[in-house]
Amino acid sequence: MHRLSASFVLAYHGCDQTVADGLLNGQPFRTSQNDYDWLGHGIYFWEANPRRGLEWAQETAARTASSIKNPAVIGAVIDLRFCLDLTTSSGILQIQSAYERLRSLYKILDLIDGTQMPRNDTRRKRHNLDCAVVNLLHDAREQENLPAFDTVKGAFLEGDAAYETSAFNTKTHIQICVRNSDCIRGVFRVPDQDLT
Repeated sequence: MHRLSASFVLAYHGCDQTVADGLLNGQPFRTSQNDYDWLGHGIYFWEANPRRGLEWAQETAARTASSIKNPAVIGAVIDLRFCLDLTTSSGILQIQSAYERLRSLYKILDLIDGTQMPRNDTRRKRHNLDCAVVNLLHDAREQENLPAFDTVKGAFLEGDAAYETSAFNTKTHIQICVRNSDCIRGVFRVPDQDLT
């Protein structure tokens, strides 16, 4: 958690064209509340990477039950404000502590009724454990009357190696989860040249 880096970032939201048009016309963003969202519940953006946002929308549209029929991406100016930044040591310490709390809770639940702790399935890109840990951290802060995080930021290594023996991956990205929609300061159409 910090206020140590630049507060305003340009970020990109992959979606259906009808959703993009609505957002550009002032409709509010819809909060994602999937139990597998990497950074917990919120509104998801790709930092400084409109092309990856569009690729995600295209990949999602290819799934049978997808609500995305015409993939699109829009840009947004995000004020990170009070950010749980999982690219920093202090952010990682916060999430490790939340994990230990979650693990203790599920040990008790397992003894009571056999309830198992959520697990990640990275092959299917289902991050149920990560989501539960981040959401527990938010809930714990609320119960302890600590300031709520406005945003969560994380770096994710995805995709194949960029080349043989590379430490770079083809879909590596910085993702931002906006929990406080007031942090979205404006939206804009992404110029075509930024998508090539």
